[in-house]
Formats: sequence, structure tokens, C-alpha cells
Amino acid sequence: MVNSVRTAKQDIHPVDEILPAWQLGVYGFQHVLTFYAAAVIVPILVASALGLPHDVLEHLIEADLFTCGIASMLQAVGIGKIGVRLPLLQGVTFVAVMPMIAIGTAAGGGIGGLQQIFGSVIIAGIFSYFLAPHFSKLIRFFPPVVTGSVILIIGLALLPVAANDIVAGRGSNTMQDPVQLRNVAYGLGTLFCILGIQKFCKGFIGTIAILLGLVCGTLIAWILGDAQFQDVSAAPLLTVPTPFYFGVPSFRLVPILSMIIVMIISMLETTGDVFATGAIVKKRITEQDIASAIRADGIATAIGGILNSFPYTCFAENVGLVRLTQIKSRWVVAAAALIMIMLGCIPKLAAIMACVPLPVLGGAALSMFATVAVVGIQTLTQVDFDNQNNMIIVGTSVGLGMMATAQPHIADNFPHWAQIVFGSGITLGSVSAMALHLVFNHFMPETEKKSPKQPSLVSDISGHDNLTSFNMKEE
Repeated sequence: MVNSVRTAKQDIHPVDEILPAWQLGVYGFQHVLTFYAAAVIVPILVASALGLPHDVLEHLIEADLFTCGIASMLQAVGIGKIGVRLPLLQGVTFVAVMPMIAIGTAAGGGIGGLQQIFGSVIIAGIFSYFLAPHFSKLIRFFPPVVTGSVILIIGLALLPVAANDIVAGRGSNTMQDPVQLRNVAYGLGTLFCILGIQKFCKGFIGTIAILLGLVCGTLIAWILGDAQFQDVSAAPLLTVPTPFYFGVPSFRLVPILSMIIVMIISMLETTGDVFATGAIVKKRITEQDIASAIRADGIATAIGGILNSFPYTCFAENVGLVRLTQIKSRWVVAAAALIMIMLGCIPKLAAIMACVPLPVLGGAALSMFATVAVVGIQTLTQVDFDNQNNMIIVGTSVGLGMMATAQPHIADNFPHWAQIVFGSGITLGSVSAMALHLVFNHFMPETEKKSPKQPSLVSDISGHDNLTSFNMKEE
């Protein structure tokens, strides 16, 4: 009997393992802390661009957190064919920021601008849901040379966000000058604290290094007078997100088409994140998995428009956290989803979370974002770089992605539809990786495609199956 119980436990994949309740709560809270700053930045940017008052911004943040919880529950727990059932946290995609601002300002800003944004978000979410099974059939166009490039670009493009938080930057597109040494000390101190815990602490303590680093950094900042908690008492005790709080959404063709383009690009991001998570948890990713993940994104996005929020996708930040902690259970994300739903209903709890200083968040984010890039590098070890085409694909796509990341204003003079692509290093690099793979590895003359390739030193050393695709050999 004992042996049969042990065998049953061994048969459970770590992704499906249900941890003790207290561990689910702690690990889930760590995911929320990791996610929080990135979660609220999109409504802040949109509200600022549309000239919305502070009370509207508060409601947008609460609606965002509440819907993030619903979206994460759909993705991690799943309902039928909806949700990939991996430890993936959902958040508002950064790809949508500029298009939403363009839609809102074109409508005159204010509440009218929000109504057009929400209308386009609802239709785009429905479109994404029904496109999911067709998009997943394109999975053969995502071998390791594409997925590895996309994951690497995501990690590299997120690093400046962490650096900007460390220096308490005025904006993601602004070079901070002068830089306050105090802020750098908070950021690097948090990073070193996390590294020390990871090095010298084993077991459970080692797995919550990010959470402990954030707590230590915030406590030190509070002692030195740089973390304030007075806003917590001013926040209301309880709120409930109301559907169509700002009135009936407005449905216009051009904004809808713009948001549909955003969702198509978001599908690529989701695909990359699913592949990255599959590699981390050592679970094979199939067409059905991709379709289920995209369906969850589509449903969550439609719900977001109804509940006064924005388009949703998998968050690369939390992929990095899974990589760092090696806590692979999807039920941890389910616990985080419940916490986010509570945060969306209890503004005082959200206010406490908001007290973590930006430099402290930046120090923790730096280690997490870097690990996302490492996952991309790990995936690229499966690529045959003796094939010159693959070197061109990876080098060019990473180069274009970093160009748009380093010079975000490069997209300012493009048409609005092109700004969606050129305004984001992640988007430009990802689209480039896909397009270059098609050109160099699929549309080459037949004689070149069948030419023998030399043994790859990397593949000889690794010698393992591809966990994030379908064991496809590079052309």
C-alpha cells in the first residue's frame, strides 16, 4: 500500500502538484509582489495620456488587479479547452499601451476615450478566442531558432525596465540624469540580499529569496524614511469592480482593427512565454497547449473590456520567477490569482503593496528579467549554428529588438499601425525572428534546403530532446 501511494505521488508532474496551503499562500504572494509594479503601470500610463482624474485611475488599477486574478485563474487552472494549465501569471500586455493611447486621444481623451478603448478590447478578445485553434496550427514555424530568439529578446528588453526602476526614472523613454546613489544602493542592496539568500539558504527559505529581498529592501527604506505608508489609511476598505463602470463601450472599426493587430502580436508573446515555461517545468508543448493558452488570453481580454480593463497576456516577469525558484506548481499561480482578486476588491491591501519603493522592485526585477534571457539562451543551444541562416536569424532579430528598446522614439514618425511593431523591442524582434525564419529556412531554393549540414558542436554536447517545440530539426 505504501509503495503504491509513493508511486502515485511520483506520477504527478510537478506542475500539477498541490502544495500545502501555507506554501501556496507564501509562494503566491511572492508572485504578486513580482507582478504588481508591472501590473499597475499600464493604467497609469493610459490615465496620464488621456488626462483622467485620480479617482478614475484608482478604479482602473483596481479593475486591472481584479481581472488579472480572473485571467490567471483561467490560464493556470483552466476550464475545458481554455487555459494551458501551466504556472503562468496573466497581466496587461505592454504591446497595447501605445495603440490604446492613440485610440483614446483620437476620441478626445477622457471617459469617451476609455469607452472606445474598452469597445475595441472586447471585440479583439473575442477575435483572439476564435483565432486560437488556427494560430496554433502555425506552431511548426516556431522552432528553437524562433522561440529562443523571442525569449532572449523578451529578457533583454525587460532589463532596461528594471534599471529604470533602480534609478527611480521619470519614464521608460527618459534617460535619468542625475542618478541618486541612494536609489542605486537600494536596488543593488536588494539584489545582493536575494543573491545571499539563494547562496546560503536552502529549502523553503531559498525558494522565497525574491520575497525576502523585497521585504528587507522595503524595511530598510522605511527605516531611512524613503518608504511611506500613510496612504494606506486613506484608501477605502472595500470596492467591487462594476461592469461598464464608465458607460457603454463604443465600437469603431479603426480602433477595433488596431487592437486586433495588438492581439495577434500578443499571441506571439504568449507563445514564447508558454514555450519558456514548458522548458523550465520540463513539459512538452503541443498545438493544443498553444490554442488553450491563446483562448484564455482572448476570454480574459474580453472580460477585461467589460470590467474596465485592458488586453491580457502571459507575464514574462513571472516566468523568470518560476525559473529562479523552481517552484513549478500551477496551483501557486492559482493562489496568486486569488490574492489579486482580493487586492482588486480591497484597496487598502493594494495600497500596502504600492509602498514598495521603485528601486527595491528594480533590484529584484533585475535578477528575474535576466533569468528570462538565460532561458532563451538555453533554448538556442538546440539550434544548429553551423547553418549560417540561423546565425542571421538570431543576430538580426536580437539586433532589431535592442534597437527599438534603446531608441523607443524611433517609431514616432511611423504611421500608427506601424508604431505597434516598431514601438516595442519585444514586438519588433519577435516579428523579425518569425519573418526571417520563413525567408531563410522555408523559402530558400530546394537545392540549398537539402544541402548536408555539418555536425553542430552544441547539439553534440547537449544531445537532448527539444522540450519547447516538436523535436524539429533546424533547416
